[in-house]
Amino acid sequence: MRTLPLTALLVLGLSATAHAEWPQGTRATYMDDCLATARQTVSEQDAEKHCSCGAEVIEKNFSADEIRQLSDRQTPPPVELRDRLYRELAACRAQ
Repeated sequence: MRTLPLTALLVLGLSATAHAEWPQGTRATYMDDCLATARQTVSEQDAEKHCSCGAEVIEKNFSADEIRQLSDRQTPPPVELRDRLYRELAACRAQ
């Protein structure tokens, strides 16, 4: 059996925890929805900056399962998860 060096395992482990993998198509849908809303009140450049920030915050702070829950159009996410999303995204509004 072939094993990976410890440093490779650490890098793989850190990258797995640093960024969640969006369910297929979910990131694009998030960006489309976010940009459509943001463009109503800010410039195209500011909308792109804000929405990209939000996508990065979600990737860094939420698991794939949590992203799935937040993106489900049929079932609203738990209140605690939704509130956590708003708190995390506050950093993007402050920019």
